[in-house]
Amino acid sequence: MDLNYNIIGTGALGGFYGGILAHSGKQVNFLLHSDYDYVLENGLQVDSGENSFHIDKVNAYNDTNKMPKADVVLVTLKTTNNHLLKSLLKPIVDKNTIVILIQNGIYMEERLSEDFPQLTIGGGSAFICCYKAGPGHIHHVDYGSLTIGLHNNKSLENIDIMKQVVSDFKLAGIQSNYDDNLFSIRWKKLIWNIAFNGICVVLNTQTNKLMNNPSSRAMLKDIMLEVISAARACGVPIEDEIAEKTLIHTDKMTPYAPSMKLDYDAKRPLEIEAIYDNAASLAAKHGYDMKLTKMIAKELRFLTSDENY
Repeated sequence: MDLNYNIIGTGALGGFYGGILAHSGKQVNFLLHSDYDYVLENGLQVDSGENSFHIDKVNAYNDTNKMPKADVVLVTLKTTNNHLLKSLLKPIVDKNTIVILIQNGIYMEERLSEDFPQLTIGGGSAFICCYKAGPGHIHHVDYGSLTIGLHNNKSLENIDIMKQVVSDFKLAGIQSNYDDNLFSIRWKKLIWNIAFNGICVVLNTQTNKLMNNPSSRAMLKDIMLEVISAARACGVPIEDEIAEKTLIHTDKMTPYAPSMKLDYDAKRPLEIEAIYDNAASLAAKHGYDMKLTKMIAKELRFLTSDENY
């Protein structure tokens, strides 16, 4: 099965994953905003150590009305821009399209299905350290694995397409897998995101400094244990031991400022709703109060209030 792809949001994630697919020979169309003219003229550069590459001719678009339809649409926008999806996706999806939201947070697929009730929707969790270094220039720091799953329309045909997406990424050099439980994928990624994204902003630091301090390390573990307890309350069986394993995994990570810290430093909107509010709301519906998570959200809103941002 030979799939073609549309990338909606060619920032760090879209540039990296879309670039990897295009570099491996797949047909990939990229939606760009501020970088459109630059990429159209100069191409796309992905720095990834010995695996760095440059795509000279990029299928670049600045309007989805001009984009062709594709078998798979990878949405790599920040969730703060998801209100644009209704208009962005309408020209490029039909009954055969699968849209995969490779985004941080939870409950995004449910919201999208309200606007597109017949659309096949999936989601993805990327464990990756990368950032946009400049126009058309992505810097990949560490990791890069991708797990995807379907939210709805779980027919054998759609599952086969998702597994082909996994195969395409594997052939391109990306550790990837399909998981039938997208809700579980989302909660597992929140263990890291709720702890590190917000705390790096609140304490104005990066991952290695948090990990090397006993007090902040203990705090991070407390936050992770809360997320794990919330996931269990919502029916996702995650063991407490995952918190310590996540910390050990982060110990091995190249020192890194996560996406929310980069957004804060650039004075861009933060993904507070998708990562913090939605998780706390879902947990509350199942009788669990995420006190630490809600506290971090309040701190982030203070820091990004008009008088402080």
